[in-house]
Amino acid sequence: MDGVRTDEFLEFATGRSGHLFRSACLLTSGDTHLAEDLVQETLGRMYALWGRTGLLGRAARIDNPAAYAQTVLVRAFLSHRRRRSATERPLGELPDTARAAPPGDDPALRVALLDALAGLAPKDRAVVVLRYWEDRSIEETAQVMRVSSAAVRTRSVRALARLRERLGGGIAEYAAP
Repeated sequence: MDGVRTDEFLEFATGRSGHLFRSACLLTSGDTHLAEDLVQETLGRMYALWGRTGLLGRAARIDNPAAYAQTVLVRAFLSHRRRRSATERPLGELPDTARAAPPGDDPALRVALLDALAGLAPKDRAVVVLRYWEDRSIEETAQVMRVSSAAVRTRSVRALARLRERLGGGIAEYAAP
């Protein structure tokens, strides 16, 4: 890949890494190590595609690289969940909890939501993250997940019902007045 394309990719990767990481954290229910791995895998795949040329020597360009990267991230997450080793969770040390929370950040709400998301099946979690965190349409979510729009609607309804069951009426206590 030439220097110009490499610079373009580095600019893209720098600008999107934070957003991809936040989405990956939601998909993985707060597993930051797996989220980092998924972001790296996503950026690696994007880099491989970034410099590719088409049949007639023209550059094959992605119309919306940010949306495509989100698609790659979700597919990498779903692929990871299908692997047999995906359920292994090594524990060496407890994470550093001494860091200060950003202003306006409610740790209790974050923990409650991440726990509730962790209770969902991976595909249900992906639907919730894409539809309500990424604010994607039903059709866009269906395209990313390679399912029908009806399947996305069904998964959305069921996943939200499960979240309501898990969070119950107690979620109101976490909400700001």
